[in-house]
Amino acid sequence: MKGERVAQLQLLLHSHPEGLRRAEIARRLGVHRSTISRYVDQLKEFIDIYEENSLIKIRGRLEDENIALSVYESLAFNFSAEMLANTAEFQNPHLASGLRKIALNMRSYAPKISDNLVTLAEQIDVRLQQKKESSQFNAILEVLIDSWVSGRIVKVVQSLKGFDPIETELAPYFIGFREEDSGGRKPISVTGRLRHTTEIITIDISTITDATILNETYTIPDNLKPFKFPTEQGRYDSIDMIPLSLKMKERSALNAFRTVVHGKPVFEKLEDGSMICNMDVENSIELYLRIIQCGDSVEILGPKSFRDRFTKRLTKILNLYEQ
Repeated sequence: MKGERVAQLQLLLHSHPEGLRRAEIARRLGVHRSTISRYVDQLKEFIDIYEENSLIKIRGRLEDENIALSVYESLAFNFSAEMLANTAEFQNPHLASGLRKIALNMRSYAPKISDNLVTLAEQIDVRLQQKKESSQFNAILEVLIDSWVSGRIVKVVQSLKGFDPIETELAPYFIGFREEDSGGRKPISVTGRLRHTTEIITIDISTITDATILNETYTIPDNLKPFKFPTEQGRYDSIDMIPLSLKMKERSALNAFRTVVHGKPVFEKLEDGSMICNMDVENSIELYLRIIQCGDSVEILGPKSFRDRFTKRLTKILNLYEQ
């Protein structure tokens, strides 16, 4: 059985196919340089590694296939990787690892692009070390990916500021970017079916603090239709959106608004345990119905014009029955 440090060394060498010096390995593992030789000897019992020009490398296997991209494909890949690294909220070590492997294959026919990719991978490594939050995010992301690949239900715990943790069990259908934030942030989210239901929800992965794969399998339907994200629905460009402010006795009341087009909810917790929810919402009959469905669990605070219209509508309905 490999020790933790030896396993970390193996991952580090796989992520740097060009090889690493002992001093650099020691720095990345956070250990003294004198201990690296022992780790290398232990790792040799499991994989074929060697040292060349003071660089420790993993020996490639004959059956490994090289990726042969054209110069145009290589440059397009470079652009895409740079955009991803610069716009993603959290850096990913697997992106850095993949960039180095592809850069190694490009070395002979596109050396400049290869150098660019290696530089980009190094920048990602530096950002990973500077932003410790990325470690937890990537650990959660890996569990979600394992759940998706293995086709097993995952239990996640969300921790939103000012609220108790929310536990959810779902079958992941899709993991990727969502373009719904207008402030430049592009959150990576997981979209999937709630366990024991047909309802599909989307969760911002940065809000997840724990994820556990359950021993229950699921399948993604063959006839699954493409997900319609908010921007595709014109959620933020609609001319009939209102800045709705609601007072809620409990957070679960927001579930009633899942079928209504709305923006990202912003919550404010009050001293009595209730909360104020502010969000842009489509002004439609569906919205009236959902508010009525909540009963006294929800109160409209604003806009005043919408509250007045809602009150008048309810009064007309009550008058029908009083007559």
